[in-house]
Amino acid sequence: MTAASHPARSGAPRKALALGLGLIAFLALIGLGTWQVERLAWKEGLIETIDRRMNATPVPLAEVEEQFAASGDVDYVAVTLNGTFLHQGERHFFTTWDGKTGYSVYTPLRLADGRFVFVNRGFVPYELKDPAKRAQGEIPGDVTVTGLARNPLPGKPSMMVPDNDIAKNIFYWKDRDAMAASAALPANAVVLPFFVDAGKTLNPGGLPVGGTTMVDLPNNHLQYALTWYGLAAALVGVVAVWLRKNRKAG
Repeated sequence: MTAASHPARSGAPRKALALGLGLIAFLALIGLGTWQVERLAWKEGLIETIDRRMNATPVPLAEVEEQFAASGDVDYVAVTLNGTFLHQGERHFFTTWDGKTGYSVYTPLRLADGRFVFVNRGFVPYELKDPAKRAQGEIPGDVTVTGLARNPLPGKPSMMVPDNDIAKNIFYWKDRDAMAASAALPANAVVLPFFVDAGKTLNPGGLPVGGTTMVDLPNNHLQYALTWYGLAAALVGVVAVWLRKNRKAG
């Protein structure tokens, strides 16, 4: 007998291959959907943690230091601290705010024990980068800052981000070490490993504009999960129709 006399038998390997590939695709889609469900739980937990931290009573700086030493994570923890700004050492982080291009002003704050922490005092427009043009906002003497602690970046976020221009005092990513090294701090100065974003307290003259911390955490994981599960269900339907047609043809 020849294969031609048994078309059903000759098509069996192709049918098995198609079903095998379909099963692999189905399992992959289910896996992607399940991964998105897990990501949804993680994202919701993160959002809840951030909301709780931001709305809690500000804690002393010492507590934030202890938490950072223990976990390495103090992002968005409400904090209050005292010190004196070294305005001559302010560093400028290129950013946008309220539709305007400009800079976030990161200024070293000298603490009572002689250590420093960089405080993001807020936003200034591009044309007011020069502190001399907003001298009224350069607060002298001892100040109290209430704001949010922010974790340092482990490195440059992406190859797409430009390199920091230290010579022009323009930072495109928040390199704490480079900020400290270029801020003319005293020799052997100790700089805390995290930043602080100042709150909305109005500075003299209105600049820098405080309270510019942005929390942007898109949460589309449920939509993605439903999409992957929907594709898996559609695949099952397509395979079922195909099998039915092949059975009738046989």
